[in-house]
Amino acid sequence: MRAAKLSAVALAIPLFVLAASASAAGCIKGAVAGGVAGHYAGHHAVIGAVGGCVVGHHLAKKHAQEQTAAKAQAVQQQPQPSSVQ
Repeated sequence: MRAAKLSAVALAIPLFVLAASASAAGCIKGAVAGGVAGHYAGHHAVIGAVGGCVVGHHLAKKHAQEQTAAKAQAVQQQPQPSSVQ
């Protein structure tokens, strides 16, 4: 049991280093939440972490698109300064 935990930690460290350098917004938060949920739902932490990463990335991307659309709409709705002659 101790060897399994040690090997899991040894495999997780490089993954966190690689994930930190990647630009996958939301993946780390989702992976942590999914890993914890998967662990408590029958010791499926890795499957939960993968699923959480996918869902977290999707939600972060969706949120970023909504923010971009809201900013574009706000710019369009601003009154344009009229030139006075």
